[in-house]
Amino acid sequence: PPRTKLRGRMGILALLFTVMAFNAPLASVVASVPVPIAFGNGAGAPLTAIFGAAIMAFFAVGFLKMSPFITNSGGFYVYVTQGLGKVLGLGASFLAQGSYFVLLLGSLTFSGYSLNTFVTGLGGPEIPWWAYSLLQVAIVGILGYVRVDVSAKVLTVLLLGEVAVVLAYNFFVMLAGGAHGLDVGSSLDLHNIFSGNLGIALLIGVTCMGGFEATVIFREEVREPKKTIPRATFIFILITGLFYCITSWSMIQAVGSSTAQETYAADPAGTLLGTMETYMGRVGHDLVVVMLITSTLAANLAIHNITTRYAFNLGNDKILPRALSLVHPKHGSPYRASVTVSIAAVIGLIPFIILNADPNFLFIQLLSSFSYAFMLMLTITSVAVAVFLNRRKPEGTTIWHRVIAPAAALIGIGLTLAIATTNLEALFGNTGPAVFILLSYFYGLVVAGIITALILKRNKPDIYALIGRQ
Repeated sequence: PPRTKLRGRMGILALLFTVMAFNAPLASVVASVPVPIAFGNGAGAPLTAIFGAAIMAFFAVGFLKMSPFITNSGGFYVYVTQGLGKVLGLGASFLAQGSYFVLLLGSLTFSGYSLNTFVTGLGGPEIPWWAYSLLQVAIVGILGYVRVDVSAKVLTVLLLGEVAVVLAYNFFVMLAGGAHGLDVGSSLDLHNIFSGNLGIALLIGVTCMGGFEATVIFREEVREPKKTIPRATFIFILITGLFYCITSWSMIQAVGSSTAQETYAADPAGTLLGTMETYMGRVGHDLVVVMLITSTLAANLAIHNITTRYAFNLGNDKILPRALSLVHPKHGSPYRASVTVSIAAVIGLIPFIILNADPNFLFIQLLSSFSYAFMLMLTITSVAVAVFLNRRKPEGTTIWHRVIAPAAALIGIGLTLAIATTNLEALFGNTGPAVFILLSYFYGLVVAGIITALILKRNKPDIYALIGRQ
């Protein structure tokens, strides 16, 4: 059957803001950026954001050179299929679909927990965190049902608010001269950069760049994708790398370079929120808390949209029910897939509700597990891009595009994955049964996809032929 096509008119800014909202800048600043300062390399942490941006830039070189040969919105699924074949391609698609769904559950848990804490802190009623999570499922489900341009406008407003708050924090810290005077040298000192647990710092530096790959997922819904996608991708990498570098440096200056590691290690997120109150006042602190809630709402919407489009593409290729590939006649959106993802999110939250899971622990496990899966997806895709470009040798590509940049990306991403694998306790907070289950789930998804493809190849070659089609 012919592929169905999505419709949209997103420009560079709309696509850029959609991808940045997935990255959840304010939530990342509160939850992730303190980690390399506290448990990584302390005052040397800011440059790890630049390292992460550099790795993603190397990856993007080959990724975008391959982009003109990808005509649909399949993301990693289609890239791996075109580079490494249908069997590994379906394995990658199962991994991507499953990992983004886990990320959605983790983000919904975090947003529900944050909103519950905020309301009770104001003296409001004690409502279970999952009630707020289910409310957000409904909100993002409605926005995911309509035209993507509507979601892009909502994400733009929410994103500008959270970025403005972080930039204001950076400004007030610098204006006040930090705790003991501004100190640039400590973050550039090689001794500090390579001190402590550099591996954890590098891991967070790379995972904080997550989201740029979503540019290709909206390929069918942007204007002039051959121009819009590369520009939005590199602008995202540049802005995000500088944003996290400057912000982490400001966080260090807020408490003093010499004591930053010890201070943040005692209470990472609490220390940051405390410095926000110190430099921005109580009103500024409360504004940050409010914007943190809107930040997670924006992230939930962006993650929902990405998860929906993976389901849409698998439905288009008849791996999942064909009904998921239906396009709304008015909105041009994958409305059936969107509704299905919303229902699946509710079902996914039910076990946590029944087991009365601790949301503060749960969202850390789920979000950390996605970070690991993201590294695994990037590693597989890096190999696929290099193989594709060297096999096809497209016009306009050089050894830089086909070999040097992909090799540099693969080394950086592979190193980060190895660090994550050997530092599971630092990544997840423990190495208990939950961690084993989550990692088994992700590797199991790849194996399940491979086995499914082999079965289809043997028993249903007509469907096998559709895997990752253009």
